[in-house]
Amino acid sequence: MKWTKHSGLALLLIACGALILLGKLGFGLGNLLGYLFPIVMVGLGYYGIRNGNKFFGWVIFVVGLLALLSKFSGLFVILFAAALIFFGVSLLKKKSSYW
Repeated sequence: MKWTKHSGLALLLIACGALILLGKLGFGLGNLLGYLFPIVMVGLGYYGIRNGNKFFGWVIFVVGLLALLSKFSGLFVILFAAALIFFGVSLLKKKSSYW
């Protein structure tokens, strides 16, 4: 196989198609595949910004970033809960001179 400038894109498309097909057959990666589309949108937006199509690049980038942030919302809630617990424990360890 001779490498051209489109070989990387072709391999990426083949890998994405294989992951989708394996997911439909029951051998997939589960929730990990749900992160694929927002990550691809962020990548395409960045690619558009770098190649001069700034308006559509930024639109695709921001939409992909918002979709990715919504996918990570459960993680943000867990981190917020852990921060609250850490802050509460640190308040209990200190002398309560200001309360």
